[in-house]
Amino acid sequence: MTTYAAPRTVAEAVALLAATPGAALVAGGTDLVVGVRSGKQGWPGALVAIHGVEELCGIEEPVGGGLRLGALVTHDELAGHAAVRRHFAALADASAIVGSPATRGTGTVGGNLANASPAMELGSPLLVHGAEVELAGPAGTRRIAVSAFLAGPGRTTARPGELVVAVHLPAPGDPGAPGAPAGPGAAGSAYVRLQYRRAMEIAVVGAAALVTLADDGTVSAARVALTAVASTCVEVPGLAAALAGRAPTDEAIAAAAALAAATATPISDVRASDAYRLAQVPVAVRRALAAAVARARGDHAAAPIPSSNQWSP
Repeated sequence: MTTYAAPRTVAEAVALLAATPGAALVAGGTDLVVGVRSGKQGWPGALVAIHGVEELCGIEEPVGGGLRLGALVTHDELAGHAAVRRHFAALADASAIVGSPATRGTGTVGGNLANASPAMELGSPLLVHGAEVELAGPAGTRRIAVSAFLAGPGRTTARPGELVVAVHLPAPGDPGAPGAPAGPGAAGSAYVRLQYRRAMEIAVVGAAALVTLADDGTVSAARVALTAVASTCVEVPGLAAALAGRAPTDEAIAAAAALAAATATPISDVRASDAYRLAQVPVAVRRALAAAVARARGDHAAAPIPSSNQWSP
């Protein structure tokens, strides 16, 4: 590394990136440091450290609903935020199991997205919730869907000189009231990860589900996305049509889970074979859908995380 700069505004960061081609952005640094220590990459020639840019901080609740997550929001902040837990529970589930307590307190939303790992925990929850990424660069700011932002392992569609400013989550349906029938638009979401350890782990297979129930208890809308079984986190096509208008019975959920397996194109690596991953996709999807339905009904469905850090939506 030859140069280091710490801008205080987004405009300064954009100018520094334009003036220093090839500079690496760093905030929490959890991915960069691991990559360097493991020998997968060397230190970049220049670092632009954005941890002091206040414009990138905070979780905002705009008028009209939804959330704006600053790029520097940490996983701990997401896991502990009341509005995230209530309306975007899958995102809270995922944030609460990222790495270690130190990683969750340091790693950021923007960094997780920009790293674009197929096994990233936030990817599938952001997909099912229809999130958009806000980018700033030499040409100004723009917003694109998370599905269009993730391009492949370690690759995004960010243009040269752009940085992630925020993530925008649209207004969701309300979770059902405990003990009451689901009302129109009652929604629930969940994220499930299959893993070998309870901590310091990344997904072998993961699934996020978002289910909206009609006033008669049938499914009016549903989305499922998969983690670690393709070159990016991917949404399952045709899932909504398979469940829409049906009661969310075990049989209906199992059929939807089987459909999800057709979307997966996993690889074999040191952590699991492609056959094992493919076999586990329906398992993860069934669990995620069942938890999402329970939350939409207002039932208790604890997050699938270590007992020392559990929460209830």
